[in-house]
Amino acid sequence: MINDKRKLLKITVNGEERTDMIDGDMTLLDYLRDYLGLFGTKRSCNCGECGSCTVLMDGRAIYSCVTLALQAYGKTVLTIEGLAAPGEVHPIQAAFIESGAVHCGFCTPGFIMSTKALLDRKHYPGDDEIKEALAGNLCRCTGYVQIINAVKLASKKLYG
Repeated sequence: MINDKRKLLKITVNGEERTDMIDGDMTLLDYLRDYLGLFGTKRSCNCGECGSCTVLMDGRAIYSCVTLALQAYGKTVLTIEGLAAPGEVHPIQAAFIESGAVHCGFCTPGFIMSTKALLDRKHYPGDDEIKEALAGNLCRCTGYVQIINAVKLASKKLYG
């Protein structure tokens, strides 16, 4: 008897329903990048410490590098690529650009996705709420002041 470790994954990614046979030990990050070709979700620490791989799963910010793809079975995943329509810029992305919060850019998708999760649940967060929501994301360029300003600007752009 052959022990096939491939499993069925049913998932919605960026609005597209998918049904795929995957290795049971594949991380969500590997599925997104290597299987679907969504390279906006970054691989950095690969151990859930830096937040560069942050995506939204059913609206909640998660580290895709430490989440098995099968844990997303039946769930909805949003990546940076699905934030805005092709060729358009989401207000959160625009706020990060306008605030100078895009330094080298490697951490930016994770920060933007964490910001989206925050602003979806709290339209006008204060500084402490922003810092808490973004605490799981690291920026090696030390652009934290600009990032906090970007979240505030995004809030204004989205909710007035």
